[in-house]
Amino acid sequence: MTSINHHFNFDKEVNRRGTNCVKWDEFTDPDIIPLWVADMDFETAPCIQQALIERMQHGCFGYTHVPESYYDTTIQWFKRRHRWTIDRTSFIYTSGVVPAISAIIKAKTQPGNKVLVQTPVYNCFYSCIRNNGCIIEENPLQIATSESNNGTTAYKTDHYYIIDWDDFEKKCADPAVKVFLLCNPHNPAGRVWTRWELERMGEICLKHGVFVISDEIHCEFVMPTDREAAIATCYGEKHVQYTPFASISEAFAQNSAVCISPSKAFNIAGLQIANIIVKDKDTRAQVDKAININEVCDVNPFGVIALQAAYTPEGEAWLTDLCHYIHQNYLMARQMLEEALPHCPVTTLEGTYLLWVNIQATGKTSQQLADHLLRHAKVFVNAGTMYGEAAGEGYIRINLATRRTLLREGIRRITNSIHN
Repeated sequence: MTSINHHFNFDKEVNRRGTNCVKWDEFTDPDIIPLWVADMDFETAPCIQQALIERMQHGCFGYTHVPESYYDTTIQWFKRRHRWTIDRTSFIYTSGVVPAISAIIKAKTQPGNKVLVQTPVYNCFYSCIRNNGCIIEENPLQIATSESNNGTTAYKTDHYYIIDWDDFEKKCADPAVKVFLLCNPHNPAGRVWTRWELERMGEICLKHGVFVISDEIHCEFVMPTDREAAIATCYGEKHVQYTPFASISEAFAQNSAVCISPSKAFNIAGLQIANIIVKDKDTRAQVDKAININEVCDVNPFGVIALQAAYTPEGEAWLTDLCHYIHQNYLMARQMLEEALPHCPVTTLEGTYLLWVNIQATGKTSQQLADHLLRHAKVFVNAGTMYGEAAGEGYIRINLATRRTLLREGIRRITNSIHN
């Protein structure tokens, strides 16, 4: 494993116990290693910390306006890093991506309509759909084989998810399906969808009048992978790259709402800030109304400050080092798991910091194994069934975003416990 010299110290131990931290204070046992909820154990970027200190020193924390600099900073960030030029009028700010998704579903559906998702998928997608009186329609992702992609070997076949296109179009053709809820990059499957895949999904949705909601909260986490040569051969793409859904075409921009936030990338979820990008004027009015109906139209003044500090060259330098560190964590964890548990395939991680591991060979259900690891190994991981009862069964999800020594100990405990 190649070592990388970090300008920022991600090996620093930060004691989060006793801070009402969801990740660390779920249990009182101090020996438990929490590798579950998608929350990083790293201090946020120094430039964000400094900006928040300066704002805190003012001493008054009342209602806040969102200044023009907020929009300008976000526009420049996505233009520079992701080649996406966002129109200033397209913004709707809100307190988080989950409230955003819920409001957009409310705006674009009626109770009883269906919302399409690609399972296994982020657990809050299910609650957002159900809470709006809608029905979940699943397009289960498939494990690639050597015969995938019309007979062309386009993917590594160890453990890698692809889309069942026939099923996807069949589900979109159902008149009851009004919305496709896309996860880009995908949690927990670890996929960073190629431009070709996004184009095909978008065209099918346009053909059948299905509106696209794209959750792109993990967009800053794109890992180097060993499938790059295969993708280049198949699709003419040189490397794995996040593509904002709405950046592909004007038609896609008009038929979508994209949810973005610095919260995952910079570990500031508690500051509650996110944006919905909606190009179509009528849809934007519908979403804005739903945001107000759901009472998530006001934002935290610290969130506004943090976003502007994050989307700067200083924030980008920190993020670059962070992604390198997490990628090294992934390589270490994967190597340990493959050597100790060769019968438990690790899904190729292209994006996010969440490892998806097939544990079917253990003979236990996902929940049984998660409970076993908590009780006997004192490691807390997520059972795969959180992300779909059928599609997630036989898997666990492991959070890689912690200091390397702690992750190494957590993986060691997992492998030893399964062996025993």
